[in-house]
Amino acid sequence: MLFSSMTFIYMFLPLVCTVYLLARKELKNYILLIASIIFYAWGEPSYLAIMILTILVNYIGANYISRSHNKTHRKWLLALTILANLSVLFYFKYFNFMVENVNALFHADINFIKVIMPIGISFYTFQALSYVVDVYRGDTPAQRDIYKLALYICLFPQLIAGPIVKYHDVAEQIENRNVTFEKVSYGIKRFIIGLSKKMLIANTLGAVADKIFSQPVEQFDCFTAWIGAVAYSFQLFYDFSGYSDMAIGLGSIFGFKFLENFNYPYISRSITEFWRRWHISLSTWFKEYLYIPLGGNRVAKWRNYLNLFIVFLATGFWHGAAWNFIFWGLWHGMFIIFEKATGWHKKEGRFIGLLQHIYCILAFVIGWVMFRADTMSYAWQYIKNMFGLIKTHEVVYLLPYYVDNIEIIAFCAAFLCAMPIFGRILQIPYKYKVCRTLVNIWLIVLFVVSTSFIAASTYNPFIYFRF
Repeated sequence: MLFSSMTFIYMFLPLVCTVYLLARKELKNYILLIASIIFYAWGEPSYLAIMILTILVNYIGANYISRSHNKTHRKWLLALTILANLSVLFYFKYFNFMVENVNALFHADINFIKVIMPIGISFYTFQALSYVVDVYRGDTPAQRDIYKLALYICLFPQLIAGPIVKYHDVAEQIENRNVTFEKVSYGIKRFIIGLSKKMLIANTLGAVADKIFSQPVEQFDCFTAWIGAVAYSFQLFYDFSGYSDMAIGLGSIFGFKFLENFNYPYISRSITEFWRRWHISLSTWFKEYLYIPLGGNRVAKWRNYLNLFIVFLATGFWHGAAWNFIFWGLWHGMFIIFEKATGWHKKEGRFIGLLQHIYCILAFVIGWVMFRADTMSYAWQYIKNMFGLIKTHEVVYLLPYYVDNIEIIAFCAAFLCAMPIFGRILQIPYKYKVCRTLVNIWLIVLFVVSTSFIAASTYNPFIYFRF
């Protein structure tokens, strides 16, 4: 089920909210758990068993770890539980990729049944891993109530595309949380903003990017290539941050406080800063559960650079079973290591700051071309076109084919909203009643327009669903 669907907005969500808000406190977790199972099973019920298996494996593994007092036994139990989680993830997400590359490398012809990846498996697997590692470290006690652990792993607001919620951040909220008018009000407003980002900006600019990226690179000029790259950069940001806004808003309605997942990443002056602002839940997950255990920066320089290389290799591989994602991860890792080695991102000055910002924009926009392209060969040709390094044939379509007046408005809105201009619009103090009223009217208009866009479209998938 999609957040950006009429079924979810006008049927599922009102029904769940009504039952949840009217229910006794001791029943609220069970209501959310049932709703989350229905939410996930709505689209692909056959894969519900995979999520249930993940819950059982981590429930049993964490409880055995917490009861064992033998350090060696605890390590083996942790390793087996992690292996079980990663084995399921590897099979469903990377099996096809592995066999295709074996066939290509050894000129083999291994016949296999192509595996279809369950939606959200990367997200809920990482959440499960954070839980079992937290228990092993002693950061949190093992959850004895399997229903509460199930709620943590499959809570529907963040089940499909994050943010990745670490167990120690919400353990107390699962046990005890309050639903207030302020939380519900904030949650509704945050949900509307996320929905608007998705429907009005991401989908509009996504149409531009799709038209350009569907063409052979020889059939459009350098300027059109940049338009496509920038359109996709904005599409991806507003699609994913819009989903995160909706997830955070829904969590607030049900009394949860999820950590922010984006903090205006496109204003960054370095790739190091970019990753502190982009997909924060994933970058902090890798920092806590991979980078620091590898030694972090408390090792020799060469080893620190190796740790960063491993983290960004894993980041690219997490995003998808394709070489373009791997190269995208290494592309970012290369800049992180460069900045770490030279201290470029720490230099100050107005002119230096401008150069840093331009450098950062070029780095992540080129990276998004790798991310968007179907193959690395297409990505490479596209990037060469951006810099006028290939000879284009007769241009098939002129710029007005790709961008109309509505899409120009969407570009302007995307540019403005990527900066912290409206950042505190939902926190206007109560005493400013006129401003609050205007904001509420503006949100109502956004909601009406967004739902009209939903009604007019047939399919509104989120990009990160496939990860």
